[in-house]
Amino acid sequence: MDATAINDSGAGRTAASITLENVGKVYPDGTVAVGDISLEVAAGELAVLIGPSGCGKSTVLRMLNRLIEPSKGRILIDGEDITRRDPVELRRHIGYVIQNVGLFPHQTIRTNVGTVPRLLGWDRKKIKARAEELLDLVGLDPKRYAGRYPHELSGGQRQRVGVARALAADPLVLLMDEPFSAVDPIVRGRLQEEFLRLQATVRKTIVLVTHDIDEAVRLGDRIAVLGEGGRLMQYAGPAELLSEPASEEVSRFVGNDRGIRRLAVTKVRDAMRPIGQIEEIERLPTVDADGSLYDALSAMLTSDALNVVAMEDGTPVGAVSRSALFDVPNKEAPAPA
Repeated sequence: MDATAINDSGAGRTAASITLENVGKVYPDGTVAVGDISLEVAAGELAVLIGPSGCGKSTVLRMLNRLIEPSKGRILIDGEDITRRDPVELRRHIGYVIQNVGLFPHQTIRTNVGTVPRLLGWDRKKIKARAEELLDLVGLDPKRYAGRYPHELSGGQRQRVGVARALAADPLVLLMDEPFSAVDPIVRGRLQEEFLRLQATVRKTIVLVTHDIDEAVRLGDRIAVLGEGGRLMQYAGPAELLSEPASEEVSRFVGNDRGIRRLAVTKVRDAMRPIGQIEEIERLPTVDADGSLYDALSAMLTSDALNVVAMEDGTPVGAVSRSALFDVPNKEAPAPA
């Protein structure tokens, strides 16, 4: 891919770090949309902003591409203060995906995907090739879909086109504002799965806004939980957030069933013990060592077993007991001094 950097020092890269330093937004009438937020998103990391309605998560997202200007603090992309950039130029190098996609109805899908490259002055042949490459990447056969119009696609297909358009100029940063909330739950699950596959391929730095805690723990490398008035209540990986909520307020937000949710984001290998401690392993159900503890629990319940055998490349590498499922060391927590 022809990576286009936010600044010259980023040339050739496909992702950039994001830093918020004491960022806040107060409107002229005194309304505090965002209080004081400081956090970092590493290059190639997917950070999720989540919280109740009105907590400022979309405001934070829009400050990252200067659709809203912060009242205080600094926002850095790869160490450069974004206020030093022309806002229009900045936005052309930041992908942006919104809930209702916002495709141009009278343009073909190929033309929609090529919107930003055209603004950047790419030649037609290169734009066509890039659009078709990305349609294929998001699971839409360009021979079948490139010449269609938005009204000829389903909601899930239009959302995929929106992602393709956001990636067209190979931005270092991708912003996503509740991108999957406008589709039904079954389609949403499929889109999330496709998005995880896509992120594993392109490894962009992504900031995603959602109101769905299940979506947050499924997609995020780290999750920022915001409270009323745009307060940052906790910023942590999914397993840490679910096992060690920073406050009672965070605990209530992530839900009483957070133990079950943690099973879905913790790998079997993180709870394994030596295989030699288990008798008659040939009679036990097996699971992939890189699968989730939720898979392990399902296998145990289906087979009425107290243990499962973890497999890697067809070989037993460990075992997990039912009693160990909810007592897994937090891999994200700092080691004790």
